[in-house]
Amino acid sequence: MSDDTIDQPIAEEPMTLPLDAWHRARGGRMVPFAGYHMPVQYEGIMAEHLWVRESAGLFDVSHMGQLLLSGEGLDAALEALIPADVKGLKVHQQRYSLLLADNGGILDDIMITRWPGGIYMVVNGAVKFDDIGHLRDSLPDDITLNHMDEHALLALQGPKAVDALKRLAPGVETLVFMTGGRFDWAGTPLWVSRSGYTGEDGFEISIAADRAEAFADAITAEPEVRPIGLGARDSLRLEAGLPLYGHDLDPETTPVMADLGFALSKRRREEGGFPGHARIMLEREQGPAVKRVGLAVEGRQPVREGALVVDGEGSEIGRVTSGGFAPSVGAPIAMAYVAAAFAAPGSKVTLTQRGKLHQATVTAMPFVPHRYVRQGA
Repeated sequence: MSDDTIDQPIAEEPMTLPLDAWHRARGGRMVPFAGYHMPVQYEGIMAEHLWVRESAGLFDVSHMGQLLLSGEGLDAALEALIPADVKGLKVHQQRYSLLLADNGGILDDIMITRWPGGIYMVVNGAVKFDDIGHLRDSLPDDITLNHMDEHALLALQGPKAVDALKRLAPGVETLVFMTGGRFDWAGTPLWVSRSGYTGEDGFEISIAADRAEAFADAITAEPEVRPIGLGARDSLRLEAGLPLYGHDLDPETTPVMADLGFALSKRRREEGGFPGHARIMLEREQGPAVKRVGLAVEGRQPVREGALVVDGEGSEIGRVTSGGFAPSVGAPIAMAYVAAAFAAPGSKVTLTQRGKLHQATVTAMPFVPHRYVRQGA
C-alpha cells in the first residue's frame, strides 16, 4: 500500500504531545506512557474520577494513532484484516473492531468511522507503529494510509460534556453514540464522534495540533469541564468493564475469550474471510477454554494486574489483568481471565498477591452502568 507521510519510530526518550506544556502549566504530573510524556493526574485520581462521573473531564489522548485510509477496494481489503462489517458502514457511522492475527489473536482494538472519502481509524498509542506497519504490509498498494500525526485527539467525557461542547461547536448535540461528523470551532475544523472509553456520554475530538492548546483553553473555561489525567481514565474504563490493550487484550487472546463477541458482525461470522475465523467460530460454538470476567473483591485492598486466581485447593485457574479501587463503586474490582468452569457470575475464587489472599466473586460487567446516548433514547 502507499503512504504519504514518513513515520518516526518510538524513541527511548519519551516524546512530547501538542499539549505537553499546557498540562505542565496546569500542574499535571507527567509520566512516561506509550512512548510519550503524559499527565497521570492533576488534583488526584479519586477527585478527577468522581468529577467525570458527575460533570465532564477533558482527556488528552493524542498519543493514540489517527489514520485515514482511502482508495479503491478499501472496504474489502479492510474486511480481510478485521471482523467488522465495513461494507455496511454508513458515512459518519462508527464501529469498535479488532485487528486480528492469523490465529485469531487480537493485535489491537480499534475504532473505525466512515468519513467522506475514506475510513478514519483510531488505534492504541503503544502499538500504533506496529499497526501501521501491519496495515501497510497487508493492504494492497492502491490503498493510501495517511498517519494524521499533525492532529491532536481529545476526549471530553461525562454527563455534562454535551452542555459544554455544544456552546463551542453547535450541532454536536444531534450526534448519538457511535456517530460522528465535521463541526467548526472559531474557524477551526473539528472531527467529533460521540464516543469514548469511560462508559459515560461524551465525545472524541480530532483537531489540528497547532490549534489544540487554544481549544483546550476554551473547553476547560466552561464551568462543567476540568482536565483529567490517565489515572482516572484507567479507573473509569475499568468500572465500565472496558478492556485495555496490552493488559486485558493481547495477541494470545481471541475475541471470544475476551467476551467481545459483539465486535463480530453477523454477516462476517457467516461469511468468514477474516483472520482466525475457523478458530473463533469453534470457540463460539464450544466455548473458550478461558474467559474474561469481572471480579468484586472483598475488603478494601486493591488487587493489581498479575495476581493469580486460584480455586479452593489453591490450584491456579487464571490471572488478574486489571485491578484497582473503584471510586464510584466504593470497593476494589478487577478483570481476570479464568478457566471457563469458573466464569459464571457468582463463582467464588481466591486471588493471591504478594503472599496475601483476597476473596472475590465473579460478577457481570460493567461495574457501573453505561450512560451512552443512543438512537431513539
